[in-house]
Amino acid sequence: MRIALGLEYDGRHFCGWQTQPDGRTVQDALEAALTEIASHPVKVLAAGRTDAGVHAAEQVVHFDTQASRPATAWVRGVNRFLPPGVAVLWAHEVSDDFHARFSASARSYSYYLLNHPVRPGLAAGRAGWFHSPLDVDAMRDAAQRLLGTHDFSSFRAAECQARTPVKSLARFDIHQHGDLIRFDLNADAFLHHMVRNLVGALVYVGKGAHPPAWIEALLAERDRRRAPPTFMPDGLYLTGVTYPPHFGLPQTGGRIFF
Repeated sequence: MRIALGLEYDGRHFCGWQTQPDGRTVQDALEAALTEIASHPVKVLAAGRTDAGVHAAEQVVHFDTQASRPATAWVRGVNRFLPPGVAVLWAHEVSDDFHARFSASARSYSYYLLNHPVRPGLAAGRAGWFHSPLDVDAMRDAAQRLLGTHDFSSFRAAECQARTPVKSLARFDIHQHGDLIRFDLNADAFLHHMVRNLVGALVYVGKGAHPPAWIEALLAERDRRRAPPTFMPDGLYLTGVTYPPHFGLPQTGGRIFF
């Protein structure tokens, strides 16, 4: 049978999602825990890979197993064998045509940025940081210019393996709560480092280095070398993955306790 899982993790505890020889990734920890419950080796496939330091409020994975276990075993049982910083939220049996990555119709991310003169202590590793005052209205203006279907090559990491840089960005909202700025994005898919590169470009707008229309010029140039450096991973969270209703997956949305 094929099982889908939703899980959350704190990226500070791991060297990213994808398995590595030293075994210090989320995938390595999850596969080891699932193997304990299934009593046979288990390999998982995820909706998307996250880099070192990037968090997930709701990542989705799937795996195949010959073991018949109740849903509670795939949740509480697996959590018993997982290290601190990662937990399974739910488990759901799915049809064989379900694929955590290729069946997804959209993905959502949030980026939390502390805009304060002094670097964070309690929020270190859980939020990005920028010391100078930012013009949030200018950043909102720039963000709206990114909506729609575009070639996002200017915001794509050199090592990105996506077949096409063309993505459809449906949402890019910016909310401010005191010193905390939250960026919420939703798209059909994201390129490697795309969210961090977009946030980094908006920070340049917010600090007054460029007007909001500069974002449109970056899009048109389709040249990563023309855009600002990749912003820090600390404040980035994968908050949800959307699938067609017929798969019956929980649509819980990610919980972020900030």
